[in-house]
Amino acid sequence: MAAIKLQVEKRTELGKNKVDKIRQAELIPGVLYSKGEETKHIQVDRRNFDKVYKSAGMSTLIDLELEGTVEPVLIKEVQTHPFRNIYLHVDFQKLDMTEKVRLTIPVSLHGRENIENKELILVQQLDEIEIECLPGDIPQSIDVDVSGMDLNTPVFISDLEIFENEDITIFREADDVIASLIEPTTEEELEELDELDETDELSEADEVPVIGEEDDEVEEEE
Repeated sequence: MAAIKLQVEKRTELGKNKVDKIRQAELIPGVLYSKGEETKHIQVDRRNFDKVYKSAGMSTLIDLELEGTVEPVLIKEVQTHPFRNIYLHVDFQKLDMTEKVRLTIPVSLHGRENIENKELILVQQLDEIEIECLPGDIPQSIDVDVSGMDLNTPVFISDLEIFENEDITIFREADDVIASLIEPTTEEELEELDELDETDELSEADEVPVIGEEDDEVEEEE
């Protein structure tokens, strides 16, 4: 996969009023964090960032160009307006290519349309997985082919290709389920479950001692 590139500019004007003007100019204010270095204030074109963000998300290495220098970064945090569909602020984290990073990778299921039994329901138990690896080994996503699944064969962590990769640490157990198939529950089955619940409640009620009954018996014996 070709490297994803994004160009940003240094931001010299700080403060709320200045930030509002930046946003009005179709730019997004942001910062570039780097371990052991001073935080850099930047701004990035909104349209360019939107394209990169939709493609890379927060788990793909990006070549960030600032004043002629290209740095490997991850998108660390994105702030958006609570009501309007606009970006308010973005944080980038510069990476050391020789130092491992810990992050979460999205899980993508494909092949749903090829599942043989169309009546079964596909349930995804994990939609992201936390891993640790060098920046150069970061997978953009974890793709899982579910086309060969049946009712008795869920997909486990141990089924993933990256599970065999010694350069990637997965913070999950090997037998953790990623996706499984279940049978649909009919209305009749739901009614049967409700009836069983009601029967259990009545049985439990019969077994509950009535306060005072034991006391009366003791008094009669005396």
